[in-house]
Amino acid sequence: MSLNRTLLAVAAASLATGALASSHREAPAIAQNPSVDATDFYLFRSYEPGREGFVTLLANYNPLQDSYGGPNYFALNPSALYEIHIDNNSDAVEDITFQFRFTNTLKGLAVPTGDGKSLPVPLINIGAVDAAGAALNRLETYTVGVVRGPRRGAAPQPLTKASGGSSTFEKPVDNIGTKSIPDYPAYANQFIHSVNIPGCATPGRVFVGQRKEGFAVNLGEVFDLVNLNPLNANRNAKGSATAFKNITTLAMEVPTACLTRDANSPVIGAWTTASQRQSRILNADPSGTAGTARAKARGTAVEGGAWTQVSRLGSPLVNEVVIGVTDKDRFNASEPKNDPQFIDYVTNPTLPVLLNVLFGDAAKVPPTPRNDLVAAFLTGVNGVNAGTNGMASTVVAPGEMLRLNTAVPATAAANQQNVGAALCFSNDGSLNLANAGCDPAGFPNGRRPGDDVVDIELSVVAGFLLGANNPNRNADGSRRVYHDEALVSAADFDATFPYLKAPRPGSANGSGPNGNGVVNPAAP
Repeated sequence: MSLNRTLLAVAAASLATGALASSHREAPAIAQNPSVDATDFYLFRSYEPGREGFVTLLANYNPLQDSYGGPNYFALNPSALYEIHIDNNSDAVEDITFQFRFTNTLKGLAVPTGDGKSLPVPLINIGAVDAAGAALNRLETYTVGVVRGPRRGAAPQPLTKASGGSSTFEKPVDNIGTKSIPDYPAYANQFIHSVNIPGCATPGRVFVGQRKEGFAVNLGEVFDLVNLNPLNANRNAKGSATAFKNITTLAMEVPTACLTRDANSPVIGAWTTASQRQSRILNADPSGTAGTARAKARGTAVEGGAWTQVSRLGSPLVNEVVIGVTDKDRFNASEPKNDPQFIDYVTNPTLPVLLNVLFGDAAKVPPTPRNDLVAAFLTGVNGVNAGTNGMASTVVAPGEMLRLNTAVPATAAANQQNVGAALCFSNDGSLNLANAGCDPAGFPNGRRPGDDVVDIELSVVAGFLLGANNPNRNADGSRRVYHDEALVSAADFDATFPYLKAPRPGSANGSGPNGNGVVNPAAP
């Protein structure tokens, strides 16, 4: 099957994923545990000049961060296991897993308070912050290990710094404000580490730190029974409700050849998960990690037992607006190989029915069952986006994840289209790479930060790619474009790793509503 036909099938898969918001607080249990809540996952060919031979993976956690969230800000959970999984033979089971573990050390910086006493301060820093972190009261570090085969099948092999060989990586503190960190982008860039990856001939890069939230959506209006006009001529009528928020990003850039099975198998699938120990006993007399060995041992809790998955994210929006509310926690605990249990949500999606109730003939329900989406969304197209390692007899197992055909060249940032591959399709549903604005390197062929997945999926769920079977066509036969009145594009991001922009500061021209609830119009 041709690449053109493959992109058509992959794009059609967006119908199954629903639309409206990425996975921010999408399930009852994870909404109470934000530090391990995955919000967005990106997978794309690196488009930074000179990095054409790499794939970038970005896993975002801890949603809806207000930049002024001191004094503790948004450290990741040292008791959790954060992972990025790669399936490179389309059996819906991970073949490569990158594991992130975090350590947060409280230094107990003290100041003289009189009467010969010196007491620890309550703030995260006591002066201007630099890469050395001498003025920081909390040092955040992490390790990254790689496991080949099942995620629990072997001990992880540590990634190490290309310079010096250390397996411990430093993480920048969140953007406290412009007095503490006058040039946050320059400060944070010092924490982009060149790394040696076991089993890879070429070094990659890794960065973990706070970033500006890049996902554009009108959360309030969407979940108020879609209280907006999805056919407004102005696609950016309201702007994004998340424009003043930050996020925490686990970013990796890995040589393409280190992720694919072989030269004949260019398609990879990927997703991110977070896990916690099965049991937890709270300490009635907790202590911080500063001070004596005994004090360090008296933390807030004792945890043990097997790792238990509590968060999962591949394609955007799936658990938020596709999976029924009673199955959301189950989906977060499941693996792609177990996804046939959710098949009814794909063949008979509820979102089109809800949109039809809200908007009537402006959003008619496409015909069901959507058996075509099972192949496109859950298995890929055999021999192309499904991946068969050159063996026609390979059985492709169904499983929800982002799928990237690494053989499709990256599009330079200046030329990217925010509707990804959607403009490659004509009104009759056929694919034509000569169409104006066609960009086959975008979502749903992987996902880049500048891909407007909300607008793509709102349009597709209404039948954008169904050709003659599209019930929501204009009088002249053209397709209707649906949107959430909030745009995103590649111009909103950096053109270099880790692509997501530096986070908004907590003070002095910072982000969002300040302490008086007023939005600062001069915020960057």
